[in-house]
Amino acid sequence: MSKPALIPAYQRRGQWIARAWLTAGFTFLYLPIVALVAYSFNNSPLPTVWGGFTLQWFAKLVHDEEVLNGLWLSLKIAFSTATSAVVLGTLAAWALAKFKRFGGRTLMVGMINAPLVMPEVIIGLSLLLMLVSLQRALGYPERGMMTIWLGHLLVGMAYATVVIQARLQDLNPQLEEAAQDLGARPLQVFFLITLPMIAQAMASAWLLTFTLSLDDVVLAAFLSGPGSTTLPLVIFSRARLGVDPSVNAVATVVIAVVSIAVVGGSYMLARAERRRSQEMAQAARSA
Repeated sequence: MSKPALIPAYQRRGQWIARAWLTAGFTFLYLPIVALVAYSFNNSPLPTVWGGFTLQWFAKLVHDEEVLNGLWLSLKIAFSTATSAVVLGTLAAWALAKFKRFGGRTLMVGMINAPLVMPEVIIGLSLLLMLVSLQRALGYPERGMMTIWLGHLLVGMAYATVVIQARLQDLNPQLEEAAQDLGARPLQVFFLITLPMIAQAMASAWLLTFTLSLDDVVLAAFLSGPGSTTLPLVIFSRARLGVDPSVNAVATVVIAVVSIAVVGGSYMLARAERRRSQEMAQAARSA
């Protein structure tokens, strides 16, 4: 039996340096979140002085109508944004992946990628000016849930298109060609072959756009109106007056909701991938 090769000293030092940098990076990212969650259970009205464990700040949230209304509005906008962005993003990604040449393709790619690199302040200001002009000319739409949804959809569709297009480009075209050779129509090929294979990418895009919409502040600040204050705007307005444990409690609830959604979605995606791998392996053995 041969002895395992010894790792040179410089490689061991490199591994320790890489691990140290990785640990420092994760600490920098997640330690403030851990501190925020811990101080949401603080019994002291001062956010930086520990006064014991309590759940009073979470109990007060149940009767805080401003927070509850903002949370409900944010969830409705995020759900509608994610769903619409995935539908439109799938159609755009399918067109870009399947049709390499058509009139306006370069313009379409540029318009899809523009929200990814453009500052949200510019996007929010431009949408605000456009909506104000439309309201003056047509009397519609008024700033509120719909205008916030339009702004979030503009950005969310760009992210969804990029995610889904990357998956479409990795698909084996022979599977779709085989289905067409067996007599399937293009629409049947899309729903029976293509759609199941990109379902995981669509789910990932949905979770991404849902999270982006749920925690957006800049676009909502430009596009919101009276009676349409989202939860991030509520948190931001309260934090400007001084952070207190009630703000920490709201943030902890948001972190819990997002974490549960991400973990649940990741588990479902991993389970679906394992099932698909098992079915492919079983089909290969049967063949």
